[in-house]
Amino acid sequence: MIPRVPIRDLSDFSIYYTPGVAAVSRAIHEKPDLVFEYTNRWNTIAIVTDGSRVLGLGNIGPEASLPVMEGKALIFKYLGAVDAFPHPIRVQDVEEFVNAVEMMEPAFGGINLEDISSPKCFEILERLRNRLEIPVWHDDQQGTAGVTYAALVNALHLTSRKLGSTRIVFFGSGAANLAAARLVIHAGCDPGDIFLVDTKGILHPERADMDQLLLKNRWKYDLAIRTNRERITGGLKEALKGADVLIAASQPDPTLVKPEWVASMNSDPIVFALANPVPEIWPEDATKAGAKIVATGRSDFANQVNNSLLFPAVFRGILDVRGRTVTDDMVVSAAEALAKFARDRGLREDYIIPTMEEWEVFPHVARVVGEKAVELNLARKKMSGSEIYEHALTMIKRARNSLKALVEAGLISAPPNGGN
Repeated sequence: MIPRVPIRDLSDFSIYYTPGVAAVSRAIHEKPDLVFEYTNRWNTIAIVTDGSRVLGLGNIGPEASLPVMEGKALIFKYLGAVDAFPHPIRVQDVEEFVNAVEMMEPAFGGINLEDISSPKCFEILERLRNRLEIPVWHDDQQGTAGVTYAALVNALHLTSRKLGSTRIVFFGSGAANLAAARLVIHAGCDPGDIFLVDTKGILHPERADMDQLLLKNRWKYDLAIRTNRERITGGLKEALKGADVLIAASQPDPTLVKPEWVASMNSDPIVFALANPVPEIWPEDATKAGAKIVATGRSDFANQVNNSLLFPAVFRGILDVRGRTVTDDMVVSAAEALAKFARDRGLREDYIIPTMEEWEVFPHVARVVGEKAVELNLARKKMSGSEIYEHALTMIKRARNSLKALVEAGLISAPPNGGN
């Protein structure tokens, strides 16, 4: 944490603290929304988790989740200039979680939910979005779904397809793929042309476990009812016959998607194999089987689908306009801005989405998110698109330059052994 004001001598504390600060507190007491102008709440978020589904580590608890949350906070600051505080909490159920976050609301301008097991992550997000007056975002849902959609938009462009007439198979039905399926439907995909495959096979209304899904996972149940118009049964093999797109977010195992199944898809198929640290099929195997566009979740392959491309910019934009929530329309707008940035730079089969090194994309995405919040009357502060862009650009440049200055001054030590 770095002070934003100079301290010339101890007399300055009479301004920043008592008695001078009393005037600020009285003003906020009279008009609570002034807290976003007179304090750092406007740029402060909490990264909240119960540690129940951390990366590929599973339920390791709140203490063990803290290093991951600290890494997330670093990304927020460097890519989005957002002050993010890691906040693992020791809770057991949905109501406890929601109550704990609700009690923290006065201190933060937004909440980033992280690494929470499915299906309770859906319930937690839904309740908090209804109860809080600040944006609540679950990165494993909205972030991953948004970046997946951005990559899909450009992959469809390169293969001369339209979203409304594309047959998409989602392999894996956890938080990421359920959210991605819901988002592409919101963006205009025909739900009847979507097929979701879990460990028991293709979802469809007549499956034997539908009653249990209704009780335990109504979000998955809803998609089972709305998708798979043809009522195809079987597993991934059957779902992929004649499909245009495969979006896999299941288990790290390169044998899960067989090359011959990819070969059974429509011509020039699109394959996203997003499991980490190992994809569901190796990119070269998918390409040899006929895939025109291949994306993974890894940085050492082309077309990395990584939610770090979205969440710093989304929060930058929504915080700048003092937003009250994050809607699906904002996520779609953010994803389309991300896709447009790559198109403007020139799409290729090995470049359908920007990389995190292209930091200039973040102010552009922040702009459209802020604009959408203003348009939907969900912003406390009215700003034009150019104002949002310039402010985001200034904030992000300052964050990057501050880190560089601290390193050069020796206040941040160099990594041991030359960084190896």
